[in-house]
Amino acid sequence: MAFLSDQDRQRIRAAIEAAERRTRGEFVTVIAREADDYLYIPILWAALIALLIPALDQFLDQPWLGAHIYTTQVVSFVLIAVLFRLPAIKHRLIPKSVQQQRAHRIALEQFLLQNLHGTEERTGVLLFVSTAEHYVEIIADKGINDRVESGAWAVLVQDFVAQVRKGRVAEGFVRTIEACGELLETHFPAREGDRNELPDHLVEL
Repeated sequence: MAFLSDQDRQRIRAAIEAAERRTRGEFVTVIAREADDYLYIPILWAALIALLIPALDQFLDQPWLGAHIYTTQVVSFVLIAVLFRLPAIKHRLIPKSVQQQRAHRIALEQFLLQNLHGTEERTGVLLFVSTAEHYVEIIADKGINDRVESGAWAVLVQDFVAQVRKGRVAEGFVRTIEACGELLETHFPAREGDRNELPDHLVEL
């Protein structure tokens, strides 16, 4: 992804390695440019506006428009659909609840695909970001959730979201990984002979 440099990726990996030296927690970081292409949204809006053109013809009472109503509808549909595909416009048309549902679904899928549920002590932690939606989620496996209150993650997520909104994605990852490491060190301190069960590199979708 163009908005993350090799240096950013190295910083994130180094933060994971440092955190995992302090705790038995296993961290996996995943970033997606957007959770969905939302193709249907621009099409729905374009179709709705095109269908309203006959009503506009009745209101304006323009002979030219009435004679070319079908052509006007087709051209309007195509132009509006293309215009509304622009990211800056598209994401303003999508309800926030829909964006969050899509991003949450991807986060859950990645938790399973990255095998975070398969660690020996059930200490996997997913840090997921979908940048288009400014969505951040931290998902911890059962071993951690049995000891760490869910409210502890909310504070970290709030700070992470603030960094993403500023375009400081790598900084958000690093700060959150460090904070997670400090939090888990209390409950799951590192032990001699611990092995690294999951990859430390950033997963980019």
